[in-house]
Amino acid sequence: MRVAVIGAGIVGVTSAYELAADGHEVTVFERRGSVAAEASFANAGVVAPGHVAPWATPGLPWQVMSQLFRKHAGLRVSPSLGTSGLRWVWRSWRASSPHSYRSNRARLQRLARYSKERLNHLTKTLQLDYERADGYLVLLRSAQDASKAQASLAMLTDAGVRFQLLDAEHCRRVEPGLNPEAELHAGIHLAQDEVGNCRQFALLLREQAERLGATFRFNTTVQSIEPGKTPRVTKVYAPMEESTWLNPDAVKLEGPPTDVLPFEPETESFDAVVVCAALGAADLLRPHGIKLPLAPVYGYSVTAPLRNLHIHPDVGPRAAVLDERYKVAVSRFGTRLRVSGSAELGGTLQRNNEASLNTLYKVLNDWFPGAAHMSQAQVWKGARPTLPDGPPVLGASGIAGVWLNLGHGANGWALACGSGRVLADAIGGRAASIDVEGLGVERLHL
Repeated sequence: MRVAVIGAGIVGVTSAYELAADGHEVTVFERRGSVAAEASFANAGVVAPGHVAPWATPGLPWQVMSQLFRKHAGLRVSPSLGTSGLRWVWRSWRASSPHSYRSNRARLQRLARYSKERLNHLTKTLQLDYERADGYLVLLRSAQDASKAQASLAMLTDAGVRFQLLDAEHCRRVEPGLNPEAELHAGIHLAQDEVGNCRQFALLLREQAERLGATFRFNTTVQSIEPGKTPRVTKVYAPMEESTWLNPDAVKLEGPPTDVLPFEPETESFDAVVVCAALGAADLLRPHGIKLPLAPVYGYSVTAPLRNLHIHPDVGPRAAVLDERYKVAVSRFGTRLRVSGSAELGGTLQRNNEASLNTLYKVLNDWFPGAAHMSQAQVWKGARPTLPDGPPVLGASGIAGVWLNLGHGANGWALACGSGRVLADAIGGRAASIDVEGLGVERLHL
């Protein structure tokens, strides 16, 4: 089959690879000049299936209200949220009942476990080196934080996730670079979880897909899809300046570019079209009656080189840690450190929230003071394409020849490899290796 994949984020790249591995003739259309140039560009890199959970949790309104006036809040709501944003929050609240939360969490974790297995398989068989490291340590600053974490521990146990509850001394043995003066009560160590450079993985997997015959067409925006037995895409080649996609501070577009396009649109036919276009998917699908309730939930990261590694090899984290109170992760990628976090509703990619960045700096300074050359730091803000109930949409769209693999939110890296394999199996007419109940577009009652 000739298959078009729209979007070359981490989900689009894994989809392209799996389809090419199945023998399909794959063409990937990407509006940027490289793979993983937007939401996949500078994420935390953590792959922890037990911590993959829906956005819509029980008590969501209280969580939102309780953080509105906090100096260091993990969740922020912009005054410019707007009517569409309020509708999205309303749908999220409706999906936050205990029953819905348990169902959606189970769906996510099934996919996350399978995705990690697939990630590890690809890493081993293709011999991919993407700055990965084993282990994930959740830091609990106080006894109160530990008490609040009991519900999470119960869910980890129910999900069959192996973990160790460590005291402060043992936490510092696992991560000797932790500030000895920082307040630390306990930690949850997940030795089987891992951290890795998502973008580097995407670059490597693109090469593997190309070896299998896949073609990547960059700087190409798909303007429309015409469904049918042989669906067609109308696209335009629109080169963008390198600085608009390669610089982390400049990856700040939400929808298709609005500049005058320098080339005439062209139409091309395929046997199937896979939409992995993140936030851009809504405009492509709306004319065909699919109104995806996607919203950008913004996140931030700061990446900087580590200091004095030749003298102090344990500077910074060995793998990744999560500050449970502030929901901020600190990860290591080779000789660099990345601090990531925040969930921001409303606002734009063009404007950073200084309070969100200050929270990242605080957490980094609390746990690893002086560990990085902050004068060389790169600040990044990304828009995570999020559905109000949490799980992505994966599989047939309900319109002829068009398939969906999108809406992974903050879990794109953790879910990408499994999602790509499930999608390829569906297109190939094979049963998925996991239960995919609740991952189809029909659950959204469109």
